[in-house]
Amino acid sequence: MSLGRLIAVVGPSGVGKDSVMLGIQAARPEIQLVKRTITRAPDLGGEDYNAVTVQEFEHTAKTGGFAVHWGAHELFYGIPTKVHADVAAGTTCLANFSRGALMKGADAFDNFIVLNITASEDTLVQRLRNRGRENEEQIQKRLEQANKPLPTGLNVIQLGNDDALEHTVARAVHLLYPESA
Repeated sequence: MSLGRLIAVVGPSGVGKDSVMLGIQAARPEIQLVKRTITRAPDLGGEDYNAVTVQEFEHTAKTGGFAVHWGAHELFYGIPTKVHADVAAGTTCLANFSRGALMKGADAFDNFIVLNITASEDTLVQRLRNRGRENEEQIQKRLEQANKPLPTGLNVIQLGNDDALEHTVARAVHLLYPESA
């Protein structure tokens, strides 16, 4: 059995990470989408996640329930420890990640790949406003982080997402699975 891999999907808020991830998984059903734990209210749309309180999150982190965890944008995020077993069993897992947590991810997983999704500022502003989760001040803060550089030394695949979603997904699948092109 071949070793699986964890593909950490990163990019600025509003770049379309969740939509691209769902499209990749639809094109390659053997890929497992990682369900993160987040200290966000439930049912806010976007990704499927486990909503918890800060206290629940801190307890899970202290007791080893996360392979990787981090804080960003006034929230806490965790990748469940079970992802280690999935990757070890040969599964390719796709996880929405924070750029600031990439080195933790690389330390935690042997076969760690970064899919860095980018988009123009105009695209980001439009998408952030359309999703309706942030006020204008929060949108501005997220835009200020949009061009934050990635750490060096990682296996990074670059993917632009200003095009139609189906075109972006097709490029992503080709980049992640060049042998099947």
